[in-house]
Amino acid sequence: MGAALGQSLPIALGVLISPMPIVAVVLMLVTPRAKSNSLAFLLGWIVGIFVVGSIVLLVAGASADDGAPAPAWTSWVKIALGVLVLLVAAKQWSGRPRSGAAPASPRWMDAVDHMKPPAAAGLALLLSAVNPKNLLIIVSGAAAIAAATTDRTEQFTALGIFTLVASVGVAAPIVIYVAMGARAAGLLDRIKVWMIANNAVILVVLLVVIGAKMIGDGVSAL
Repeated sequence: MGAALGQSLPIALGVLISPMPIVAVVLMLVTPRAKSNSLAFLLGWIVGIFVVGSIVLLVAGASADDGAPAPAWTSWVKIALGVLVLLVAAKQWSGRPRSGAAPASPRWMDAVDHMKPPAAAGLALLLSAVNPKNLLIIVSGAAAIAAATTDRTEQFTALGIFTLVASVGVAAPIVIYVAMGARAAGLLDRIKVWMIANNAVILVVLLVVIGAKMIGDGVSAL
């Protein structure tokens, strides 16, 4: 399982630092339903990541034998995913706000104040399992696990750890809120403003690193 974790955890960092989910939690923490909504969002986020990863592992496992080396096609899949990630990075960079321009805010931000826990959980599912950028990173992480080991127990244990690591970024504002109480408002607001302002740059750097890693791992395994 060590190989699976070594291959996947650097990719999990890309989900961990994804700006918009962190911004969503911070926004929820300044609403009347702060705790219930933020915890529902965290639960939805965890479920979304684990379900997508599980689907990838089940699909990959359907054509692999337990105990056998990973088939060659998994290396090609990693290369293809790496190329896709780099293409998404290029698109993100070309669409970034120009110097001095305020970044556009997603429409869901306006609805956060009026959300209830089911809606917060649904938003988390959309941002983790449907949002193309995060979906591609999660699929890449699960593919790395599938390529590293064919043992089912090791695969799903590694996926569980991948999911927990990928959820630290969303969980951190909740921990800050619980630990600091009212004093957390200023810090959380600064985090939100910085994340929104630097969203494009953060994503591009993460996607380039992850894409290059996926291509390198795929090529080295051929």
